Amino acid sequence: MNQQKAARWPWPWRDGRQPLRRLRLPRTRRGRRRAVQTVMLGCVLALLPSTWMHAVADSRVHGTADVPRAEVAVVFGAGLWGGEPSPYLAHRLDAAAELYRAGRIEVVLVTGDNSRKEYDEPDAMRAYLTKRGVPERRIVSDYAGFDTWDSCVRAKRIFGVDRAVLISQGFHIRRAVALCRSAGVESYGVGVDALHDATWYYGGVRELFASGKAAADALFKPDPHFLGPREKGVAQALRASR
Repeated sequence: MNQQKAARWPWPWRDGRQPLRRLRLPRTRRGRRRAVQTVMLGCVLALLPSTWMHAVADSRVHGTADVPRAEVAVVFGAGLWGGEPSPYLAHRLDAAAELYRAGRIEVVLVTGDNSRKEYDEPDAMRAYLTKRGVPERRIVSDYAGFDTWDSCVRAKRIFGVDRAVLISQGFHIRRAVALCRSAGVESYGVGVDALHDATWYYGGVRELFASGKAAADALFKPDPHFLGPREKGVAQALRASR
């Protein structure tokens, strides 16, 4: 009976599959050396995009008190909760309002996702800023900022932004600065503070993987998901501020 049961349920699987063979390490010293070199090369290649981002952006990330003055600030979307900015997005918008009140920026470009009728990041961001003292005429909305690269390219090519202060969390701001510089926008970043909760640590880990896509975007410079005609919103808002 035991032999029949063993034939019917091959160990350790019970779905008819045979067990995987044990991983065998190289037996020769030369083979082990090559295996170690391969692993080390893989680690180096995996870390190259992140190293590039830090090299490009570290010296350009500041606090709200010492970031260079610029006419335009770009705030990247970070999700909505019940139609309102998520806590992380609210922190970004609070920083933008603080910069505006301090006279360090004149116009805020809010860029986010409005790919669905029921989901509108830019309008929620606009409403949040106006409640905190930023005049509506000083806020410009980009409804097709589906990811960081798209937002940077559209800021340059659609809204005509040549220089900007970028606002995001610390784990994301270096990627934003690196990509916007690659898109032709002279950029400085404000990395806003946030509680180091599960979302923060998830964002940090996610950046390790997102840096690979960022490096590819900077190298190949693809068009954003939606480009569209050039818009005069930023130029008009700047004229209204003078």
